[in-house]
Amino acid sequence: MSDQPPDDAHLGRFRWAWLLLAYASLGLGLVGVVVPGLPTVPFVLLAAFAAARGSKRLHGWLHAHGQFGPMIRDWERSGAVSRRAKRLAISMMIVCALIMFATAPAWWMAALGSAIMAVVATWLWMRPEP
Repeated sequence: MSDQPPDDAHLGRFRWAWLLLAYASLGLGLVGVVVPGLPTVPFVLLAAFAAARGSKRLHGWLHAHGQFGPMIRDWERSGAVSRRAKRLAISMMIVCALIMFATAPAWWMAALGSAIMAVVATWLWMRPEP
């Protein structure tokens, strides 16, 4: 499979779906800025991916954005995540795990959620840094 975006003729048929995915993902990412436990970075990266296929203007805006642009460019270039972003994400996972253990109706629910976050945190920490 090529890393090149699909040609414009193919975009025409599905452009609305890519746009919908891009804006919905960006919206969820923005909500994630203020809602603990809802991740921002994966939704912004998904928005950039979808925008590249549905809206050159939105994709360009995301790349030029002061906060999101560097993160998107690092990911697209080499799958890299900054150490600051890694630390923040893992810190939030720890906070969420503590909240789950304090509030979950059964211990196994908190343990399952924490185990999933531990796998994600391990994967995230192993990503290259820009």
